[in-house]
Amino acid sequence: MSKENEYRELFLAEALENHEELNRLITQLEKKPDDQSAINAIFRITHTLKGNAAGMGFERIAELGHTLETLFGEVREQRLKLNPDMFTALFKAIDTLGALIRSLSDGSKVAYKGIKTKLEVICRQANASPGEEVKEKKEVEEKPEEPAKSVNPVAASPKKTRKPRKKSTAQNKKKTATASELTKEDSTLKDEVATSTSEPTQAVAKKMASKTATEEKGVESSMPEPQEQPTENKIVFSDLVQVPVRKLDNLLNLVGELIIERDRIIASHAELTGANEYSRLNRISSDLQYSVMDVRLVQVGFLFNKFHRVVRDAATSEKKEVTLKLEGTDTEIDRNILQIISDSLIHLVRNCIAHGIEQPDARKQLGKEPQGTVTLKASNENDGVVIEIIDDGSGVNVEKVRERGIERGLISSEQAATMSDEEITMLIFEPGFSTNEQINAISGRGVGMDVVKKALDSVSGKVIVHSKAGEGTCIRLSLPSSMAVKGTLLFEANQTEYAIPLPYTEAVVSLYRAEVHKVGRGLAFTYQGKTVSLVFLKDILSLPPGVSAPQPEDLRQSWEQLHDESQLEIIVVSGGNHTIGLVVDKLLQRKEIVEKPLNQPVDQVQFISGVTILGNGNVCLVLHVPAIISFIFQTAHRQAGALS
Repeated sequence: MSKENEYRELFLAEALENHEELNRLITQLEKKPDDQSAINAIFRITHTLKGNAAGMGFERIAELGHTLETLFGEVREQRLKLNPDMFTALFKAIDTLGALIRSLSDGSKVAYKGIKTKLEVICRQANASPGEEVKEKKEVEEKPEEPAKSVNPVAASPKKTRKPRKKSTAQNKKKTATASELTKEDSTLKDEVATSTSEPTQAVAKKMASKTATEEKGVESSMPEPQEQPTENKIVFSDLVQVPVRKLDNLLNLVGELIIERDRIIASHAELTGANEYSRLNRISSDLQYSVMDVRLVQVGFLFNKFHRVVRDAATSEKKEVTLKLEGTDTEIDRNILQIISDSLIHLVRNCIAHGIEQPDARKQLGKEPQGTVTLKASNENDGVVIEIIDDGSGVNVEKVRERGIERGLISSEQAATMSDEEITMLIFEPGFSTNEQINAISGRGVGMDVVKKALDSVSGKVIVHSKAGEGTCIRLSLPSSMAVKGTLLFEANQTEYAIPLPYTEAVVSLYRAEVHKVGRGLAFTYQGKTVSLVFLKDILSLPPGVSAPQPEDLRQSWEQLHDESQLEIIVVSGGNHTIGLVVDKLLQRKEIVEKPLNQPVDQVQFISGVTILGNGNVCLVLHVPAIISFIFQTAHRQAGALS
């Protein structure tokens, strides 16, 4: 389905819902015309409907919606008081509005100008002079079925005498007015309304409504606008159904159970894997799984569009001029992921404004526009989604970050001297880190950026920062497109099966023990020209619970027991700008899994993020890679501090 048709369906679903709510509110208001809450609600709904219709190019709906909005604006401001006679017109207007909405689906032609004009007349009553009496005359009753007859305004107001206008030749001969004559007469009628404030408004309204009906029969007979017919109030069901997210989550869980059971059945009948029955089962269950996943996808624009206010408030607080630019808003991502990272994006955007964008005067001195720009950009990459937060500010002050990292004890002076600018920049995501000396509403408290890191870890996401002094910063978030299914690499350690999420996996390498060396108090090997820390996974998993500072020999037990010619299977993983190698006993296969969270009392296990069940019925634990990486580098830092 094209995006245009998708937007049309979304508009239609919301418009039908708005129409039903208007019907309910008008019915409620008829019983209690002074119900201010109902009046306010109708005003808001008509305003929203008008704006949405105008944005989609549905001008007729927008016009009638605007007229209703104007009328209830007058009622809300107490310049117009509703009376029983008005509700007949209001109900007809609501029915006509519903017919216009339904015409988007069935292509029917709906006349709306007659009722629109009648509502406009009611609106003008709000601005009529207090002493003006509005009367309805039977001789000027609206008759849309017949061409309207000319009515002399003087006759409608016997208390005033006016010099009669000279009749045209056509009028003397009692000929039927042509289209052009009707247009001229309608123009003259409007002039009379403007110049004669004493003429009853209702009588003029009847003449204008009559002219409109005549136009529908005459001038607009060749146009799409049809002759007005009685509007039937129908009950219509939208093609879209709103479903609570919890129901989708439950459905996805059931599909996950189905996939696990499918894999178990296929694994237990491996000799029949190629049979048609199993092939069809595999295909249908996979299609079902991805169909349910697709239902949970939303466009990132759903979140991005909420940031105009965030940017405005942050810029005002910092006394800066900032504009927001959005790109790739139609990129789709799992709704749950978008919800989890929403607070993170707020922190990142605020920090771009607080730390990155310069003051207007400073930007002018640097040859920049006084107004800074923050860009939110989304795109698809491989099987995931990339969100970038870009600013054209001053960039990250690497030296200041380096100094603050040493002050806070996050790194030692020796470590700082060997770390690259990119590694130093990643310190901004450490808990308690801040370069602001003063605390304000946005920054300086040392909280926020570590929240970003934790949120990304919870969805197996990664963050990278690219910054150039004087030109700006780009914070790149790599996210999975769905949380329902995870691509993993299966392996064995200590005769137990584990899974490691693919987003953290850089490579799989095989080395001999002789190629691994002691570096300081740990182990390391060379990978792509860089020295990478190495740990045996079974040594980490064998540590007693609660151990936060193991001895170096505790993480070298397996290495010490190996022969120099022993071959090591290593999974290279990265996270938080750190890379390590995990030695495993045996590599198995790449597999998509449905991960289940751990429940109490094992939900706080340090290095495990979840669990799944394999086709062979075995329980498989999913590694929490960020927790392992953080543990390794914190241990190395504490050991380095102890030596110094």
